[in-house]
Amino acid sequence: MAPSPATPVTATPPTAAEILAELAALEDPRVRRVNERHGDDHGVNLTKLRAVAKRVKTNQALATELWATQNTAARLVALLISKPRGYAPEDLDAMLRDARVPKVNDWLVNYQVKPHPAAEQLRAAWFADPDPRVAGAGWALTSHRIAAGDEGLDRSALLDQIEAEMAAAPENLQWAMNECLATIGIHSPELRARALDIGERLAVLKDYPTSPGCTSPYAPIWITEMVRRREG
Repeated sequence: MAPSPATPVTATPPTAAEILAELAALEDPRVRRVNERHGDDHGVNLTKLRAVAKRVKTNQALATELWATQNTAARLVALLISKPRGYAPEDLDAMLRDARVPKVNDWLVNYQVKPHPAAEQLRAAWFADPDPRVAGAGWALTSHRIAAGDEGLDRSALLDQIEAEMAAAPENLQWAMNECLATIGIHSPELRARALDIGERLAVLKDYPTSPGCTSPYAPIWITEMVRRREG
């Protein structure tokens, strides 16, 4: 009689405490010093952090536990092991308002909100929010819509608002508005001259230090370079 095939061994998912311990062991003071200059209070190399998330795979319940720890590295893992449809719109709204660290804010918007079925609902709700971090997420989603070719937004009106408000906006919101200015200039040929003019006159991020090989966030340079690449 042939032996029965071995029963596959199913690995037990790690606990939140085990993930926190693993992340603590990956802490690097040099990485933390670099991250803190950008407002991110953790010292885990992102390649190693992604490897932790890849091993865990999708685990919505664990993601919820990790988010609740308020530990920045744990929250980044949570955003990598959860799926957008695992969150209700009100969950994402609460998470954004609680995301005080730039990298957490950025990953939340890019990995969970942009692909979410309620992304437009959230964009509309956040766009004019009095909290500049929340409004910045609304502007980031607006840029995403424009880059995706959505023609349902009044781009001229967006340029009016950018022209009037960007120079004095708080840093987070200013970055998001500047991205929208550049996105309009890149993807709307009929408005490109005006976008370039606004960028030149406001001179936002004109002197921002840019590493060799990277494109400056100064809108006129950004627009010109991206159009050159697209039109090749």
